[in-house]
Amino acid sequence: MNDTSRSGNTSIANPSLPYDTPIFLVGMMGAGKTTIGRALARALGREFIDLDLVIEARCGVPISHIFEVEGEEGFRKRETAMLNEYATQNNLVLATGGGAVLAPENRHILKTHGIVIYLRAREDELYRRIAKDRNRPLIQTQNPRARLNELLTLRTPLYNEVAHLTFDTGSMPIAQAVQSLVHLLQTYSHDHCSS
Repeated sequence: MNDTSRSGNTSIANPSLPYDTPIFLVGMMGAGKTTIGRALARALGREFIDLDLVIEARCGVPISHIFEVEGEEGFRKRETAMLNEYATQNNLVLATGGGAVLAPENRHILKTHGIVIYLRAREDELYRRIAKDRNRPLIQTQNPRARLNELLTLRTPLYNEVAHLTFDTGSMPIAQAVQSLVHLLQTYSHDHCSS
């Protein structure tokens, strides 16, 4: 991921958006929300927040431990509280956890407080990226591929519901993805924020 640290500034000369509204990234685990989000924030001169990392920092334990102790319901309550806290802060790019869209309250916060980008990737690509990651409690099952398919089936309509923009991450280099996203955001702002 060393390329990520360089990509934020190399291909885009001082991009800007005519608004300071938060940008929220949603999508499945492995879709690139953290990697792309960090580079996008750097390119735009915004703060980057990874909601899962904030929760871990506040709790002092990994998310997998929170799931073990409090279950998914306990984790989701913490997630909503953190999302609510950050949703009103301007000039940030915020990467949500893959399941943040499950709660109706979260979907409302996302849709009404910022611009939501759904980072979409094919199931094969997602599985390739996360198959060996032991820090993803929801796929620690006997058949992680089947579990990923179940999660995709459940969550895809919710990602589509909240998204103002959809972007296919695929296998393009980070710098190219960021450049494309900045263009999408500038076009979106022209169409929706200038009248």
